[in-house]
Amino acid sequence: QVQLVESGGGLVQAGGSLRLSCAASGRTFGTYTMGWFRQAPGKEREFVAALSWRRSTNYTDAVKGRFTISRDNAKNTVYLDMNSLKPEDTAVYYCASSALGIGLRPSGYDYWGQGTQVTVSS
Repeated sequence: QVQLVESGGGLVQAGGSLRLSCAASGRTFGTYTMGWFRQAPGKEREFVAALSWRRSTNYTDAVKGRFTISRDNAKNTVYLDMNSLKPEDTAVYYCASSALGIGLRPSGYDYWGQGTQVTVSS
């Protein structure tokens, strides 16, 4: 059984920064793609960023240049560093794991965390 536990969300003013963490257990962490998605109220879950086991990355255009995904395989943890936050970044952020390569759709990920709330005030 794979477990993903996110942490690091909170309330921040526009222009501020947050670091989200996702601790994984139950699978060989280093061989899987890890992704971050977000879901705002009334909206569908959307792709934010992903990092493959080969260290390839992909970001949605809305966060390019502001967010950075990274992983520490020794700690079984993936991070999302978020800078220059905007009110439109407000959402519940989810960590997800995939045995496939980088995918942009939630259906490509088979394990999910419980989510962590990020709120950016204007």
